[in-house]
Amino acid sequence: MKQALSLISKIHDKGNRFIIEQLNSNGIDGLVPSHGDILAVLYADGKLTMKDIAEKIHRTKPTVTVLVDKLEKLGFVRREKSTDDYRVTFIVLTEKARTFKAVFEKISDDLNKMIYKNLSEDEAVILDRLLEKIL
Repeated sequence: MKQALSLISKIHDKGNRFIIEQLNSNGIDGLVPSHGDILAVLYADGKLTMKDIAEKIHRTKPTVTVLVDKLEKLGFVRREKSTDDYRVTFIVLTEKARTFKAVFEKISDDLNKMIYKNLSEDEAVILDRLLEKIL
């Protein structure tokens, strides 16, 4: 019986529980795993529009708007108008988010170690390629 989606779902749930436990143990309230993708792309790119974030994390713009609104309320991001085009608004990290980056990276590293711990390097590469292909 083919069960890829069921297994992926169970892995996703276990990963989310791990992230929440780690956030709680680091005294971080309000953040949820779905905020992680947004923080990750902002850590990588500095500032992005809602549209850019949505494309990069494969979510709809309305979903990203809700997540960014929450991140803004929590003090992790702020909106910044473009100096070149007043119609464009960027989402940028705050000092609180920059301070949180070390915790974020540690949680991400620990999660990856947990996921890949029983795989060889070749198996990990194959797994990533197969999941990208499915996506």
